[in-house]
Amino acid sequence: MSFVKGFLTFFVLVVCVFVLLFVDFAFTTFSLRQRDVSTDAIVVLTGGRGRVEEGIRLYRARRARWLFLVGVDPLVRKHDLFKEQKGERGGEEIVLEKSSRNTLENALYTRDLLARHEIRSIRLITSRYHMKRAVLIFRSVLPKDIAVYPYPVDSKNLKQTWWSHGGSFRLLMGEFYKYCLFRSFFLVAPGELRSVRGG
Repeated sequence: MSFVKGFLTFFVLVVCVFVLLFVDFAFTTFSLRQRDVSTDAIVVLTGGRGRVEEGIRLYRARRARWLFLVGVDPLVRKHDLFKEQKGERGGEEIVLEKSSRNTLENALYTRDLLARHEIRSIRLITSRYHMKRAVLIFRSVLPKDIAVYPYPVDSKNLKQTWWSHGGSFRLLMGEFYKYCLFRSFFLVAPGELRSVRGG
């Protein structure tokens, strides 16, 4: 009987810790703010509504020299995403990365782009629900001397009242699960994922 009681106590404790961590994850997700800071490059993780448009808007406003659109469909061309406008900045410093297919690959291919162009700071654009995991992965993969500034984009499928909206709850729970997996992964990640500039 004491074994069952001890197991139930342990189970309840684990559930409480899980709930507290999840609520903190959700709170932090909605606490992220867009910062008006100039960087060497803007990195957009494509695939979500509004991400590319916001990246292009900031690029046109000269908030960075380079714009890297990461994870672009191989069939998409630059002029499909960026329309030249008379008197506006051209697209010469927009780079499309078409090989990566998930967030970890996004970070690895971006690392190569940043090294090639001697980038020291980036504004990272992705959907709000995806931002915590993206920042974790990018900061774990990129050299430590590259500054990463999160720039979340809001989407209609994530409501601030997530606890009363089934779709938002499931979306956050899925992201929380993936975030925890990557937190654990980077504790034992192989050395090549923890690249340091110059060695």
